[in-house]
Amino acid sequence: MLYDFLKRFAVRPLVRIFFRVDLQGINNVPGAGAAILASNHLSVSDSVFLPAMLERPVIFLAKDEYFNGRGLKGRITAWFFRNINQLPMDRSGGQKSAASLASAKRALDEGKILGIYPEGTRSPDGRLYRAKLGVAILALESGAPVIPVAMIGTEKVQPIGQGLPHPGKIGIKIGEPLHFEHLAGKHGDPQALRACADEIRQAINALSGQSYVDVYAPRKAKK
Repeated sequence: MLYDFLKRFAVRPLVRIFFRVDLQGINNVPGAGAAILASNHLSVSDSVFLPAMLERPVIFLAKDEYFNGRGLKGRITAWFFRNINQLPMDRSGGQKSAASLASAKRALDEGKILGIYPEGTRSPDGRLYRAKLGVAILALESGAPVIPVAMIGTEKVQPIGQGLPHPGKIGIKIGEPLHFEHLAGKHGDPQALRACADEIRQAINALSGQSYVDVYAPRKAKK
């Protein structure tokens, strides 16, 4: 599989050569079975650094713009993201967003690890923003444990607007799994979804130490 080849023989060696990665809590990722990795999002490289350091494949929900680019650069970008296990996430709401979540739910039903950014987009300023409900819907519908993750310093090695990351030090903190059996069957209850999303966000916040902003992040950060 191209994903495994790229990860083991290209991406991971390059990450280890050019970046000093402080990885903590790796044992919190289960060796088998479905799980949701819920991470803060500081850089486009987050979707590369985290899967590169884990043994199990990770399927990430990525904004659909990465798959719809025009010209040669757009086609190369789309090819790359598809081949590193990215699923397009339509963030416009309604049926399109529901379809994106349904494809993620199928991955969880198959016992895979799904990566998601509860904020829905990269932080424009390094702060942590309010979690959207998609992560809660997936958690309550699937019953999969949610593993909070904090990416540290990735916005410094690849700031918004920079095409490629430059060598530097980054951190990846993986927290203990969160379980939501007490909210089972309540994936249609807005209050239950908000409580679940907030708990996940709080766990990420405790790991990352970011300042928190109780609003949704601006949907379109500068590229």
